Amino acid sequence: MYNGRLIFAQMLDFVPRREFNECVARYNGNYKVQTFSCRDQFIAMTFAQLTARESLRDIEACLRAMDKKLYHAGLRGNVSRSTLGDANKNRNYRIYEDFARVLISRARKLYVNEDFGIELEQSAYAIDASTIDLCLSLFPWARFRKRKGGIKLHTLMELKGNIPCVIRITDAKTHDVAFLDDIDYEPGSFYIMDKAYIDYQRLFELNMSKAFFVTRAKTNMSYTRRAYRKVDKTTGLRSDQTIAFKGFYASRDYPDILRRITFTDPETGKRFTFLTNNFELDALIIALLYKCRWQIELFFKWIKQHLRIKSFFGNTSNAVKTQIWIAISVYVLVAIIKKELKIERSLYEILQILSISLFEQMPIEEALMNTNLQNQNEAFCNQLPLFDL
Repeated sequence: MYNGRLIFAQMLDFVPRREFNECVARYNGNYKVQTFSCRDQFIAMTFAQLTARESLRDIEACLRAMDKKLYHAGLRGNVSRSTLGDANKNRNYRIYEDFARVLISRARKLYVNEDFGIELEQSAYAIDASTIDLCLSLFPWARFRKRKGGIKLHTLMELKGNIPCVIRITDAKTHDVAFLDDIDYEPGSFYIMDKAYIDYQRLFELNMSKAFFVTRAKTNMSYTRRAYRKVDKTTGLRSDQTIAFKGFYASRDYPDILRRITFTDPETGKRFTFLTNNFELDALIIALLYKCRWQIELFFKWIKQHLRIKSFFGNTSNAVKTQIWIAISVYVLVAIIKKELKIERSLYEILQILSISLFEQMPIEEALMNTNLQNQNEAFCNQLPLFDL
């Protein structure tokens, strides 16, 4: 892979060219394009993500400073802020959405046997959403409230490897629970979500799909106890009950029985009440599964802190979605590189190394495996241990 090539070029070797070209052709991305192709756009935006560029002018200045190396990095077209801005504005963002899904599919296969802390034969997924705030005067199409704009990132993440499987970008007004309608449930798999996703009719549809859910119970939930199981209270468990809803609407929307588990965190003393339709797993495993849902919170915090999805290089809806999907592609691409090269570093360290060495001529394995960072503790200062295996 080396032969005196740039690290950036070696990194882009992990981008499947045929699948990328298929995504471009599907939406005629290169129609009447002569000098700045969709691949050039992807490479320029990937550079911006990896090096934390602040603006189109910033991207242009930095890439022109490396003008003699751009061809060897794979960038064939001339980069100017107007050309890149027009590409983000006009080229269909679905090109990069589809390509992100290609990378996600590849990453999931690599991380299929990854351990996430719980021995579980079935797959486990976390569901959550995060709002990205936008300035209403710059993004009038993203009106959220009277004086506030925003979009929402709905995500289904597989806990094995912390890989986002399904992502939907909507306006910030869309309720979190509506995302459940976009998920094709896998029989036998676990779907872990917080109280924002409690909709008894949708949960019953999930139950009828022969999948399992774990969520928090509402405090005003009306129910009747049908049975109970003994629990070991030294573990933090307080009760394990079989219940049915009493309320008219709740019992109509979810006519089946449920399992209600109460648990007190030994460290904080906080009490949790969980609902699940699984009656086979130990109650403590159910509680630990819900605790693993925190990984998706870390995912949102991580990409907001280390990738460019809070400030944007264009004001149109297409430009914003293009930037978000390329950011997700970069996240997954680095996860693929980490796994395929068997790198023990955290994802944070890999990104830090790449950000300062993209145009160095050395084997990428040597750069990522042998480089000693001066401040290795920085990877843990924000308590975001994604891919810290």
